[in-house]
Amino acid sequence: MNLVILKGFPHVLLEVALALVPLLFFFLFFQIFFLKLPRAQIMNILKGAFLAFWGLAFFLQGVQVGFFPVGEKMGITLGALSNNWIMVPIGFVLGFVATFAEPAVRILNLEVERVSSGSIPQKVLLYTLSIGVAFSIALSMLRILTGWPLYYFIVPGYLAALLLLRYSSPTFTAVAFDSGGVTTGPMTVTFILAIAVGAASVMEGRDPLLDGFGMIAMVALAPILSVLVLGLVFDRRRGKKDV
Repeated sequence: MNLVILKGFPHVLLEVALALVPLLFFFLFFQIFFLKLPRAQIMNILKGAFLAFWGLAFFLQGVQVGFFPVGEKMGITLGALSNNWIMVPIGFVLGFVATFAEPAVRILNLEVERVSSGSIPQKVLLYTLSIGVAFSIALSMLRILTGWPLYYFIVPGYLAALLLLRYSSPTFTAVAFDSGGVTTGPMTVTFILAIAVGAASVMEGRDPLLDGFGMIAMVALAPILSVLVLGLVFDRRRGKKDV
């Protein structure tokens, strides 16, 4: 029986192996010459690597046969509607949900809460990032509808980020720029970008290359701004407590 869902799976396995094997070699090198971890811990790490290998493989296979095709068809359907402005609120909801479910975002929030000894709660940071990305994707959908150039959003956005840097603490500055990286993960890239490209491909006067892409740049910018604003709120509250 030929399973369509496993089409191209050997190639995915090879890609995941090429990504993970060098990391394992680096780990073994440090283990032999520097770390000297106990055997039980080594076994746990190898078990985790095994699970990570198959988890990544099945996830990427699911992206190829499920997420990307469905996202593109959704975009084509939305773009062909007479009231295609509905893409804006739908983009907001999808951006919030995709970021809320992003594994890398969860890990970042957990690490920030742990390192800050709980002073920056992971739930607060999670909602901040999710709302920021939701606004960026809603603006991206608006850009597709209007045909506005990407630099209308990117240039003012980074100017605002540079301005906020002058008033933000170093802690939130570091977290903000890391947040811009983790939010552009597989959920956003594979699903929502496919929707944008699909919508731009069927809308009259729109070019998928010019209008469909550029969303990830805005998604990377939104968390920087939202976390910097969150930092200003935290610093102001701390200042009031000190007074």
